[in-house]
Amino acid sequence: MRPMFRLGVLLCLAGTAGAQQSPDSTARRQQRMLDSLAAALTAVQGKLDSISSAPPPAAPARTSGAYMNVSFVGLTDFAWSSEKDLGALQVGDHEPHVRGFAIPNAELALDGTVDPYLKAFVNIVHKLDANGETGVELEEMYFLTTSLPHNLQVKGGQFFAEFGRQNPQHPHSWAFADQPLALNRMFGPEGLRSQGLRVSWLLPTSFYTEATVAVLNSAGTTTWSFRSDESAQIHAGAPVDRAVRGVGDMLYVPRLATSVDLSETQTLLFGVSGAFGPNNSGDAAKTRVYGADVYWKWKSPTARKGFPFVAFQGEGLVRRYDAASRTAVDAFRVALPAATLKDDGAYAQVQWGIRPMLVAGLRAEYATGNGVVAETPFTTAERANRNRYSTNLTWFPTEYSKFRIQYNYDHRAWVGNDHTVLLQFEFLLGAHAAHKF
Repeated sequence: MRPMFRLGVLLCLAGTAGAQQSPDSTARRQQRMLDSLAAALTAVQGKLDSISSAPPPAAPARTSGAYMNVSFVGLTDFAWSSEKDLGALQVGDHEPHVRGFAIPNAELALDGTVDPYLKAFVNIVHKLDANGETGVELEEMYFLTTSLPHNLQVKGGQFFAEFGRQNPQHPHSWAFADQPLALNRMFGPEGLRSQGLRVSWLLPTSFYTEATVAVLNSAGTTTWSFRSDESAQIHAGAPVDRAVRGVGDMLYVPRLATSVDLSETQTLLFGVSGAFGPNNSGDAAKTRVYGADVYWKWKSPTARKGFPFVAFQGEGLVRRYDAASRTAVDAFRVALPAATLKDDGAYAQVQWGIRPMLVAGLRAEYATGNGVVAETPFTTAERANRNRYSTNLTWFPTEYSKFRIQYNYDHRAWVGNDHTVLLQFEFLLGAHAAHKF
């Protein structure tokens, strides 16, 4: 703007001088003015050339492909059971705990790219308890690397441990309205999740093979079999306030999974997992959990929208809980001897995609534990023998909503048989991130 202003002033001066001076002097002055104008125009042209040749300002790295998805999933239930205390029967955190209506899970999910090197995911869950009080929790918050060499990836933050098939999944991905008994027994109402780091390696094989290992904090209500505040429900003793003294007090979760295509219409996936860490029954007590899982799916070669299909999923888990000598939590004068508490559990489920948007399911499962005999010091409801058989029918009007009806036949040692009906409705707002196969 400054050169143009100067040009305007010179033009005005030239016009004014020409009106007041003699012809000779006017001609000389006009010539000087013209020289000045030429010089000014040359300066302006130079500035314009410098501006046009300068490189454009660099864009911030995060604008390169950056995006963020926002979604909200609302899960509502209606439940009725022959058991009046439904919370004693449906022990999962995202299951109805009272007869009648319940909102056990409403999750706000954010996901997107941070920059060319990282993606991030945040999941905030709201839920209403049996008294109608709202609870809020940061269920997951983690980053994922996207450009490490040699097929490596690092995850960091708070996340579900990649143990088996269902533990890493959110409730809206489950094939049934409730969590399998074996997962409830080994990992508690909320599943196994904590804060830490996970490294995965996609092996250079001709078929999918992935090895992962996570190092997590071993304390908290979501580390049920380890240094959880709720651990008395497992070992029946007073928990020891055990601090972290070294890396041996962390929780380690390794997993190896592989998948092969049996044919153009069938896929098979195997996985083995482990979870190893301290528990708080004593100063040096440890817990080991082992698991194996399988998933098989057939899809018609003429499938429309993925239907029809048949899918089988099963998991088996074993826990070895080395309980130290401890004081009974309900009787401070009773000393419980050291023992290895052994628990097993498994489930198998089949889904049949009958026609587009209509799926039928069938599930059988059990959970059992050693040393659990009525009226003994090791008696806890959490470790009692139990069997459950379930069937359900799910209808998806669109990919953004679903209706489900489910029936459970439940047998609990020392309690008896119960019948439960669950009605479930779910809706999705926004674009939710895709889940693993």
